[in-house]
Amino acid sequence: MGYRQAAVLTSVSFFLGVLFICLNVDYRILFTPLSDSIVRDGIEFYTTFYNSPPAIKALLHSVMGVGLLGLLGKLHKWDDSAMFFDGSSLAAYIFGLAVYLTVGIPACRTVADPVPNVDTHEDQVEALRILSAGNTIIIVLLGAILTLQAGEQWARRLEANILQQATTSEQTQKPATTVDANAESKKDK
Repeated sequence: MGYRQAAVLTSVSFFLGVLFICLNVDYRILFTPLSDSIVRDGIEFYTTFYNSPPAIKALLHSVMGVGLLGLLGKLHKWDDSAMFFDGSSLAAYIFGLAVYLTVGIPACRTVADPVPNVDTHEDQVEALRILSAGNTIIIVLLGAILTLQAGEQWARRLEANILQQATTSEQTQKPATTVDANAESKKDK
């Protein structure tokens, strides 16, 4: 495993950890009947998340950039493995970023900082549900990236084992089929 693979796995695992923390709130919002306490917990959680210090937001966005650079670096090799596994991983990563940018940020802004006289409490609840659904979609995409990266490693190891078996069988068959060049034949004598 190289640095590019480590960058991808680290960033994906980091965001899965962050989203699994959010899943504590998201699960109750999406899969249980909504009550005032669940909505209040969700609004408080995402308000705290939205109002976090700029250093935390910078850390989150820089880790996103590291994952994207790692995938682009792995794709730079452009062999069959890169086309199938890394290309699919890059597509899933970009789709996850698109969900975050187009759904996550605006919905979090509506939940945490509603526009006065425009956003009602029902708009906040709907944005909370949309944000939770977007987070769940991103979890599935990041899980797919981890699965694709594991599949790539499995395929590389399988290919290495097949090549090793082929070279081993070639070496065992080679002495039986080769003729010693120094040996004299009856014609040479």
